[in-house]
Amino acid sequence: MRLHRLELSAFGPYAGTEEVDFDALGAEGLFLLHGDTGAGKTTLLDAVAFALFGSVPGMRGETKRLRCDYAHADLHTQVALDLTVQSHRLRIVRSPEYERPKKRGAGVTTQNAKVSLSWVGAAPAGHAPDGITRIDEVADTVERLLGMTKDQFFQVVLLPQGDFARFLRSSTDERETLLEKLFGTQNFERVERWFRDRRQERRRELDQARVGAGELLARFAQAAGGEPPEEPGVEWLDGVVSAAAVLDRETSAAVEQTAAVRAAAEEALARGKSLEEKVRRVRRATDELAELAAQAGARAAWRAELDDARRAQPVVAAEEQSRRVRRAVEAAEAAVEECADEAARHGLSVSSDVAELRALAGGLREEAGALGGLVAEADRQEQDEERLSALLKQVEAAEDERVRVDSRLAGFPERIAAAREALAEATAARAAVDGLRARRDELAAAARDRDGLPRARAALEDAREHDRDAVDAHQDARERVQVLRQARLDGMAAELAAGLADGQACPVCGSDAHPVPAHPSDVVATAADERAAQEVEQEALRARERGRERVVAAQAAVDALLARLTPWAGVDLDAESAAVGTRFEAARESAARFEVLEKELQGVEQDAEGLRARRDELDRTLASLGSTRVQLVAVIAQRRSTVEQARGSFATVADRVADVQRRVALVDRLADACAALAAARERVVEQERAVRDAVALAGFGSPAEALGAAREDTVVDKLRGRLADAAAAEKQHRATLADPDLFGVLPDTAVDLGPLVEAATVARADAQQAYASAQQAHARFVDVRDLGKRLRAAWTALAPVEASFAELDALTDVVNGRGQNAAKMSLRSYVLAARLEEVALSASARLREMSQGRYSFRHSAAAGRHGTRGGLGLDVLDDYSGRVRPAKTLSGGESFIASLALALGLADVVAAESGGALLDTLFVDEGFGTLDANTLDDVMAILDDLRSGGRVVGLVSHVEELRQRIPVRLRVAKARTGSTIQVTG
Repeated sequence: MRLHRLELSAFGPYAGTEEVDFDALGAEGLFLLHGDTGAGKTTLLDAVAFALFGSVPGMRGETKRLRCDYAHADLHTQVALDLTVQSHRLRIVRSPEYERPKKRGAGVTTQNAKVSLSWVGAAPAGHAPDGITRIDEVADTVERLLGMTKDQFFQVVLLPQGDFARFLRSSTDERETLLEKLFGTQNFERVERWFRDRRQERRRELDQARVGAGELLARFAQAAGGEPPEEPGVEWLDGVVSAAAVLDRETSAAVEQTAAVRAAAEEALARGKSLEEKVRRVRRATDELAELAAQAGARAAWRAELDDARRAQPVVAAEEQSRRVRRAVEAAEAAVEECADEAARHGLSVSSDVAELRALAGGLREEAGALGGLVAEADRQEQDEERLSALLKQVEAAEDERVRVDSRLAGFPERIAAAREALAEATAARAAVDGLRARRDELAAAARDRDGLPRARAALEDAREHDRDAVDAHQDARERVQVLRQARLDGMAAELAAGLADGQACPVCGSDAHPVPAHPSDVVATAADERAAQEVEQEALRARERGRERVVAAQAAVDALLARLTPWAGVDLDAESAAVGTRFEAARESAARFEVLEKELQGVEQDAEGLRARRDELDRTLASLGSTRVQLVAVIAQRRSTVEQARGSFATVADRVADVQRRVALVDRLADACAALAAARERVVEQERAVRDAVALAGFGSPAEALGAAREDTVVDKLRGRLADAAAAEKQHRATLADPDLFGVLPDTAVDLGPLVEAATVARADAQQAYASAQQAHARFVDVRDLGKRLRAAWTALAPVEASFAELDALTDVVNGRGQNAAKMSLRSYVLAARLEEVALSASARLREMSQGRYSFRHSAAAGRHGTRGGLGLDVLDDYSGRVRPAKTLSGGESFIASLALALGLADVVAAESGGALLDTLFVDEGFGTLDANTLDDVMAILDDLRSGGRVVGLVSHVEELRQRIPVRLRVAKARTGSTIQVTG
C-alpha cells in the first residue's frame, strides 16, 4: 500500500482546505512531520485512518467530534485520499456526521456521513467501474484490499512507540489483549469457550445424576434401617435385600402361630362370659318378682285413687268455667262505669239503655258527615294564604337582588380594561425571557473564562517549570547510569588483565601478547548499583513524561480560554451582565404572571356576563310573581266567609269534625259495654246450673267432695305409670325364667372370669405385636427390593457419565491452560505465543543492529509466577552480560529502539499473517528525543534500510537534530484561526 495524496477540509484543527503530496514527500523515501504541540500532526495520520475506515485510532475515535470548530459554516468537512493497493489506484472521499446551521431559518441540522470510492484506471475484477458509495460496501472493499482490519492497520502502518513501550512492560493478560486484536484468534477463543460450556453442561448432568443416585442411596439406607458404608457397592446392596427377605418370611410365620393361640383364649373367655350373663339374668328376675309381690297392697290403693280422680274431672271442668263467667261479669261492670265517666267529662247526658245510646250515636254521625265536606275547603284556604305570604317574600327578595346586581355591573367595564392591559404586558415579557436568559448565560460563561485565564496561565508556567526540572533530573540520571555501566566494564577488564601472564593466551582475544592491559578504575560499581541507577533513571523518565503531559494540557486549557474570550473583546462583562440580569428578572417575573392574568381576565368577563344573565332572569321572575299574587288574593277573599261559619268556636273545621267524631266513639263504646254486661250476667246463671248437674252425675255428695277427689294431670300420669311399669316388669321377669337357655341355671351359681380374661389379653397382645412386626418387615422388604433395583440401575447409568466427564474435564483444562498443561498456556495463548515468537525473531534482527549487537529479544513459553499462564513472555538478551533481562530494565533510549524494533517486526508479521498488501508507507510516532547521537545514527540506518526497499517512512517528532538530518519536512503551524501545513526541502 502506497499513499499518494491527502486532502482534508474543516477536519480537526484545520479550518480550511489542506493538501499533502506524499509522492513529493516520499521522493527521498524519508520525511519529517513536525510542529508545535497541539498543532495537528497526529490529526494528519487520523485523516488517513478516517478516509480508509471511517474512524480514528485510540480514545480520539470515541468522541466522534471531527469537524473543526473554527471552520466557516459553508465549508464542508471531508477527507480525500489517493492511494495504490495491490497495483490498483483508488480515491476515497469520506465525510463524517456533524451538525451544521440550517440554510433556511434558525437552528442546526445533522449532516449525514457519506463516502465514495472511485477507481483511477481500470477497476479490479468483480468491481463496478463507476465506484462504490455505500458505507458498508466501501468498508468491506478496503478491508479486503488491505488484507487487515482497522486495528491491525493502526498498529502496522501507524507505529506509536508509546503503545509498544507499554507492550514491553505489560503483563501477560495485557499482551494477550493486543495480540488478539492483531492476529484475530477469536476462533480459538470460541473453541476454548465451547469446551468450557460443554464441561459446565456435562458437569450439571453429572451432578444431577449423582444427586439422584445419592438420594436413592439415602432412601435405600433409611429403608434398610442402617447407615451405608463409605464405598457402597452391589455386594452390600444384595446382602441388605437378602436379609430383609429372610426377616419378612420369619415374621409371617410368627403371625400364624400367635393367631391360633389368640383364637383359643378368646373362645374360652366367651364361654365364661355367657355363663356369667345367664346367672345374672336368673338372679335379677327372681329378686324383682319377690319385690313386686311385697308391693301388691300399695298398687290397690293407687288404682282406687286413680278411679276417683277420673270421676271428678267433669265437675272440675264445670267449676272452672263458672269462675271464668263470674270474672267476665266483673270486667263488663268496670267497662260500663269507665265509659259512663268518660261521656260525662265530654258533656254527654246518657243512660244505661242500649237503644237510647244507639240513637244518640246516629245523630252525632250525621253532624260529622255534614261538616266533613268543608274540611278540604278550609285546608285549601290555609294553603293559599301560606302561598300568598311566601310569594310576597319572594317578590321582596327578587327586588333586593335586582338592586345589588345593577350595583355590581356598574364597576365591571373598568376592571375588564385593567385586566386586558396587564395581560398584554405579560405577553410581551414572556416573548423576551428566552433571549435574555441566553444572553445572561453567555455573559456568565465569558466571565468565568475571564476569571479562569490568570489561573490557567499560572498553571501553564508552573507546568513548564516542573517540565524543565524533570528534563534536567532525567539527564542527570541517564549520565549516572552511563558512568556506572562504564565503570563496571572497566572493572571487568581490569580483573581480566590482572590474571594475564606473558606467553599465556588472553581469554578474550586469544593473543599471547598483552601490550596495554587495563588498570582498575577509580570508580567501583556493582550490578546492583547499575540496576538501582537504571530504576532511578526510569522513574525520572516517567516523571519527565508526566511533566510534558501537564504542559500540553495546560497550554490547551489556555488556548481554549483565549479562543472563547475573543468575541467578547472590548465588552464590560460585569456591567453588561448586571444590566441583562436586571432585565431578565423583571421579564421573568412579569411572564410568570401570564397564566394568572389570563385566568383573571376570563374570570372577570365570565362574572360580568353571569350578572347580566341574572338581571334578565330576575326581571322575568318579578313579572311572573306579580301575576300569581293577584289571582291568589281574589280566591282567598271569596272562600273566607264559608270557612269561618263551619269552624264555629273551634280553631279549624277539622278540629270541630274531630270533636264530633270523639263523642260518637264514646257513645258507641258505652252502648257496647252495657250490652256485654247483660250477656255476662245471663251466662253466670246458666253455668251454676251446669256445676250442680255434673256433681250428681259423678256420684259425689257435693261439689266440695268432687273437687277434693280431683288430682293434677301429673299425679294421674304418675299413678298410671307406676301401675303399668309393675305389670310389665312382672311379665318380663316371668318370661325370663321361662327361657329354655336358662334351664338348670341357679341364681346362686358362682363364675370366676379373671384367669380367662388375663389369658385372652396376653394372647391378643402377642398376636398384635407379631402382626405389626410382620407388616413392618414386609414393608421394609418391599421398599428395599424396589429401591435396590432403582439404585442398581442408577449406578449402572452413572459409571459411563463419570468416565466421559473425567475425560472432557481433563481435556478442557489442557485447552484452557490448566491441569496437565505444564506450560499453563491456553489454546489461544499457544497460538499467540507462536505469533509472538515470530515477532521476536523479526524484531531481534533490527534490535541487534540498532543496539550495535548488544540486545536481542527472547520469547519465553514458561509459566508465570504463582501458576499464572505462560507463553507470552518477552525479555531482552544483553550480549554484554550474557544474561536475559526483563524489558522493564531498559533505559528510556533503549526502550525506544526496542519498541521501534518490535513495532517494525510486528508490522512485518501481521502483514504476512493477514496476507495483505505490501506496506510501502509507514509512520513512526515520537520517541526519538530519548536517544543519544550514536543510537540515533543506528536507528536512522534502520530507517534507511526500510526506505531502500521502496518504502516511504514518515517520522513524527519534535527532536531538533532530526530537522538537520532530514531535509524533507512537513511542518504543521498552529494559529487561533486554525492550523496550516507547510512543506520544506
